[in-house]
Amino acid sequence: MAPVTSTPATTSSYSITMRLHTTPDNSHIGTVATAISGAGGVVTAIDVAESRHDRLVLDVTCSASNADHSQALVDAVGALEGVTVHKVSDRTFLLHLGGKIEVSSKVSLKTRDDLSMAYTPGVGRVSKALAANPEDVPRLTIKGNSVAVVTDGSAVLGLGNIGPGAALPVMEGKAALFKRFADIDAWPICLATQDTDEIVKAVEMIAPGFGGINLEDISAPRCFEIEARLREKLDIPVFHDDQHGTAIVVLAALTNALRVVEKKLETVRVVVSGAGAAGTAIVNLLLAAGVTDVVVCDKIGCLVSTDDTLPPAHRDLASRTNPRRVSGSLQDALVEADVFIGVSAPGILQGEWIPTMGRDPIVFALANPDPEIDPNVASQYAKVVASGRSDYPNQINNVLAFPGVFRGLLDARASEVTQEALLRAAEAIALVVTDEELNPSFIIPSVFDPAVPKAVAAAIAGEEHVKI
Repeated sequence: MAPVTSTPATTSSYSITMRLHTTPDNSHIGTVATAISGAGGVVTAIDVAESRHDRLVLDVTCSASNADHSQALVDAVGALEGVTVHKVSDRTFLLHLGGKIEVSSKVSLKTRDDLSMAYTPGVGRVSKALAANPEDVPRLTIKGNSVAVVTDGSAVLGLGNIGPGAALPVMEGKAALFKRFADIDAWPICLATQDTDEIVKAVEMIAPGFGGINLEDISAPRCFEIEARLREKLDIPVFHDDQHGTAIVVLAALTNALRVVEKKLETVRVVVSGAGAAGTAIVNLLLAAGVTDVVVCDKIGCLVSTDDTLPPAHRDLASRTNPRRVSGSLQDALVEADVFIGVSAPGILQGEWIPTMGRDPIVFALANPDPEIDPNVASQYAKVVASGRSDYPNQINNVLAFPGVFRGLLDARASEVTQEALLRAAEAIALVVTDEELNPSFIIPSVFDPAVPKAVAAAIAGEEHVKI
């Protein structure tokens, strides 16, 4: 049977509301809905905003697969006789108006008495006590429940080096997720520099006000040095989510995917596409978990330790992987492999390569927003498929890890993150999925499962062993 061509799924991230002016004929409602459906969109709401003897005003909300598709839906409706598209609102942009987070007071400030305790003169007593007993700062200030989400805007999502201002909506979103899933107060810190020394110095200078540092969307290989130097300088945990958060969730999902296909971590062959921050961290955690055969590929092909032309970071990665000295392209690396993990670029994995893999292949296509292969296409060949998207099953999403990780670190008043803690966190996420729930389309729990951050926090707060 020939593979079926996949149609891109519609998604709420490309949801629009069209305000339409029509002649006073109720049949327009059905005509509009039919036109949107015929153009591949999905109507989610139709509201009559105004009704007069000479016209109807309709608000039609629908979802599309991308920005071009959104415009195609507008064009399809605008072509209808008796219908005028008056205005189009992008619901994602509307959600971001004025930002997504705010600061609110936890105490009442209604009377002079309130002010005298929360601020002057009463606050002076607390400050004096903290000067004498600095160890009480996390207990008597927000430091005990606060995280700085730090970026330089150099590697934002799949958008590349777009700068600190353009990165701010992403950091706001991260702060909102911290609050929603772990009740942690987080602040976006977008730095107007991409100099390693300046970033390290800036974070070092703001660190006294925070209980942890979450590095975000900083390009490799600078992110490795920045994290390492900050961990040496600071007495609070430093966690690069693009590395370690991704690695935790990938290991958790792979653990359960292997339960589905009845294979063992110690015996599978894994191909990782992408040798940047995420790919390197995934490889490191897989090796720590017991995987023995990992081949890493980047744009030039398989990383082999005998290649003297590799840059230092790739040379180190090659020295710890590819024990069979596989060379050539990604296609070559996939032959007889059990697992593909992509954290690289869209469209680089061809569906016809998957049958050359081993029995019941596993494909994790995690490039965002567009994966290495359309999950619908991959599912025609692979036993288990995961992606980074919310509109397909098995979403590999860092929000499964970082809220619980920092909740555990803050609760334990930890000063560092360890490799052992990351392994425990991955195991905790995997075990949230019970044997009864486990199947090829459900290898990872929902991000809205309240058991996840609690399980991760408990795992992180356990005894620590190996520093990462």
